[in-house]
Amino acid sequence: MAADALSIIPGAVLRNLSDKLYEKRKNAALEIEGIVKQLATSGEHDKISAVIALLTNDFTMSPQANHRKQGGLIGLAAVTVGLTSEAAQHLEQIVPPVLTSFLDQDSRVRYYACEALYNIAKVVRGDFIIYFNKIFDALCKLSADSDANVQSAAHLLDRLVKDIVTESDQFSIEEFIPLLRERMNVLNPYVRQFLVGWITVLDSVPDIDMLGFLPDFLDGLFNMLSDSSHEIRQQADAALSEFLQEIKNSPNVDYGRMAEILVRRAGSSDEFTRLTSITWINEFVKLGGEQLVPYYADILGAILPCISDQEEKIRVVARETNEELRAIKADPTEGFDIGAILSIAKRELNSEHEATRIESLHWFSTLLVRYRAEFLAYLNDIFDPLLNALSDPSDAVVLLVLEVHARIAEESHHFHHLVSYLIHTFHNNHVLLEKRGALIVRRLCILLGAEKVYREFSTILETEGDLEFASTMVQALNLILLTSTELAELRSLLKKTLVDSCGKDLFQSLYASWCHSPMATISLCLLAQAYNHAISVIQSLGEEDINVKFLVQLDKLIRLLETPVFAYLRLQLLEPGKHTWLLKTLYGLLMLLPQQSAAFKILRTRLKTVPFSENLKRTSSTNPYSQILQVTEDGNRNQDTQSYNAINFPSRLHQFESMQQQHRVHLKNQLQSQKSASAIVLSQEIQRYEEAHSSSTSEIGRPPSRTSRGIS
Repeated sequence: MAADALSIIPGAVLRNLSDKLYEKRKNAALEIEGIVKQLATSGEHDKISAVIALLTNDFTMSPQANHRKQGGLIGLAAVTVGLTSEAAQHLEQIVPPVLTSFLDQDSRVRYYACEALYNIAKVVRGDFIIYFNKIFDALCKLSADSDANVQSAAHLLDRLVKDIVTESDQFSIEEFIPLLRERMNVLNPYVRQFLVGWITVLDSVPDIDMLGFLPDFLDGLFNMLSDSSHEIRQQADAALSEFLQEIKNSPNVDYGRMAEILVRRAGSSDEFTRLTSITWINEFVKLGGEQLVPYYADILGAILPCISDQEEKIRVVARETNEELRAIKADPTEGFDIGAILSIAKRELNSEHEATRIESLHWFSTLLVRYRAEFLAYLNDIFDPLLNALSDPSDAVVLLVLEVHARIAEESHHFHHLVSYLIHTFHNNHVLLEKRGALIVRRLCILLGAEKVYREFSTILETEGDLEFASTMVQALNLILLTSTELAELRSLLKKTLVDSCGKDLFQSLYASWCHSPMATISLCLLAQAYNHAISVIQSLGEEDINVKFLVQLDKLIRLLETPVFAYLRLQLLEPGKHTWLLKTLYGLLMLLPQQSAAFKILRTRLKTVPFSENLKRTSSTNPYSQILQVTEDGNRNQDTQSYNAINFPSRLHQFESMQQQHRVHLKNQLQSQKSASAIVLSQEIQRYEEAHSSSTSEIGRPPSRTSRGIS
């Protein structure tokens, strides 16, 4: 066949085909073109095949660079031009050698290969498509060629190939997508530009459904958003914007696969990538409908962290998306996984960002309201994290946690668990009790009812083993009771203790645990207007009960007596004959106070304003206490004896004294333990001292050794 070809093409033409001079090469190519044209006209395709084989074997595969870059490639292009419309049947021989030349180490060979393929493509146009995948692969590599001239030539060829593809009806997008997907994560900027260019061009062709294959290369486009090249970022963003617009206008979109990609990209370290991802997710939530139900948990997992993003634009879109998602009322029977949503909310409850923790709690509340039965089925997994959240440093978080707990606590056993946990937490964290105790208790009272909350606290504290903590906790609860506006109704009910069965029942419920603190007990009696019992409690106090802590609590109570909460009590002092036990109680408190204390002066000043009537027997006009001691029997009879006897106060007093005795024993044991510990430490110190002293004494008394004696 080579001999046939040599007989067809003169030797001089073949020599000139690889000559250094451009004019000689050009003339040789034109002669080959003419020869092939004549052969094609006469139908001698076997001879044409022989010519192509000669050019391939002797030139394009020659070890000599001039033969490869000039002779063979120019000759193959000339053959194609000569064949014109009949070139398609010889492409199988013509194109492969050219494609092989793209891999040549000599950049000039690669350059002429681009030029040759360009000329071939211009002739065959649509028939060229069968080699598209191989040509695309070659162009992808050439786009990142180290030689600028090769890149330029490849760029021209690329533009021509794009034109051919857009006008062809033989292009297979199904075969092309795997090629594209394989290369989407390449980092070379030239390759990235090349790929985005092809995506944009193919998407512009009406007959090519690039949107249907978007999940295959979407991740790669998002990956390009963080490219160091501004131009590439812009191109990728433009392509994504166009696809998003198409999604909005398309009735059939595979949201699921793309949602998985967006969720991953929403956690990117690149700000622009996160913003674009969350923007897409926002649109998907609006458009996706039922398709996105299985992906709600993943989407939520992407949204919640972005709510606390450093970039404001991202925060705004994330919040909007979160609201949109929470507004959707999905059906658990249709694939809505409540457990997965709760798992995400629980995870984000540990976020370092307050805004994210708050939104997690909003999700707990929403799910609990809408799907209570399903929510409670997962309670064992989330109850402890919700309890732990009560120690959150943010007040806003704590208030929301309490709202969730209040909804859960509609079941009594959950309510008991909640209050028990709070007491346990306060026991282990006194700082939390001091700083957050009032906030937590007041909020619970609003959400669940003050009476219910206080009864439960009292019931649990009544049997608290740590007596010192029980006293501290009762004092805290008592202070909240006396000062919080949220507990006004509870105070009003306690004021009716002597005349109303509900008030009486509440008083007795609280009294059992209030006995842990003498001052709390006295405060409770003052609220309940059980003044006779109050003075009995005061008189039962022993010397060891009146310590610094007691006096501090008493000081607080005296100051509280001047607040609006106890206005009714002060007004009762206008009728001293009717409220003699109240006077005795106040004077009893006065007698316990150090005379130089501010509280003593406050209470004494108040008592001086009591308007004693003339019918009271007085022994001294200057000693108001003597007026109380000598009050007439008529005054005592003014007490409502029947209502007072409704409560067994002697039994209550015994209960109080019994509890205080336990506290005294506990305190005594503590002191003994401290003394014992101190004694042990002292004994150990003495023993160490004696051992050290004994050792030094034995050294002094020991005779000197031979080595330590002087020279004799």
